[in-house]
Amino acid sequence: MEKLKGSLAVFIGAASFGVLSTFVKKAYKAGFTLGEVTGSQALFGVVFLWILYLISQIGKVQKKRTQRKDPKWLLVIAGLSTGLVSVLYYQCVQLVPASIAIILLMQYIWIGAILEFLLFKKPPSKIQLIGCVFIIIGTLFSTGLFEQEVPSLTASGVLYGLGAATAFACFIILNGRVGKDYPIVLKSALMVTGALILIIALLKPVGLLSIENLYNLFPYGFFLALFGTIIPPLLFAYGMPKTGYSLGSILSAVELPVAVTMSYLVLGEYVSGWQWFGLVFILSVIIIIQLQKPKKTPV
Repeated sequence: MEKLKGSLAVFIGAASFGVLSTFVKKAYKAGFTLGEVTGSQALFGVVFLWILYLISQIGKVQKKRTQRKDPKWLLVIAGLSTGLVSVLYYQCVQLVPASIAIILLMQYIWIGAILEFLLFKKPPSKIQLIGCVFIIIGTLFSTGLFEQEVPSLTASGVLYGLGAATAFACFIILNGRVGKDYPIVLKSALMVTGALILIIALLKPVGLLSIENLYNLFPYGFFLALFGTIIPPLLFAYGMPKTGYSLGSILSAVELPVAVTMSYLVLGEYVSGWQWFGLVFILSVIIIIQLQKPKKTPV
């Protein structure tokens, strides 16, 4: 029963990530800028997570201050990576169809393998190397490059998407190595604080200073914060220990079909048969990779 609960938590958390690109598109259509969209998501996420953490501390007996391995500022610095994911990914969503943007983001799988090798001298296994090659092949199908009518792609859009994938790979690597002894909510609050600092520094979203503009942004910002900043980290932290890394990674892949289906149903984006084939191909490769990986929690 515990494993079932954990599986459901991971599934819902990943599906929550999948709806983001669709509603970012809707926010752009409503006239909001990249800075306003990313800034409102981080702002509402920070406020909610810190309130949630403070509530969780009510009634707790004050204990002697715990000496944790990593200082709080290090988690804030690590959170810069998740802010960079939002900035690059949402810029990508502005330039290419949402169904293509999520495919580009999923390239974090092979990018992460390269980064782990370069930074930690951890070579990928043979099955991982083969899987990475097949994921790239599936991506070519998913982006419609083998069709007569190629979806509207721009070089800058593809670069932003791959940049977002690189930032996401960094976030996953950092998240697994920093702040392991922190409470889940406190760790998330510190990292999202770092994301907000980065977004303010890079994009200077002055529109957030207007009460009227912030009020109009609230439905989009709160929705994006809820499904991008609040729900997934909490559900992943609850579910992953119960499912194990391999099963959790397979369940996390639901983000991909959810994003493509949402863009097809809600935004009315055209998704060809070859693109659906590439999507299923990538999902199959992800599942095979995870089933073949040693069943142990990564360090």
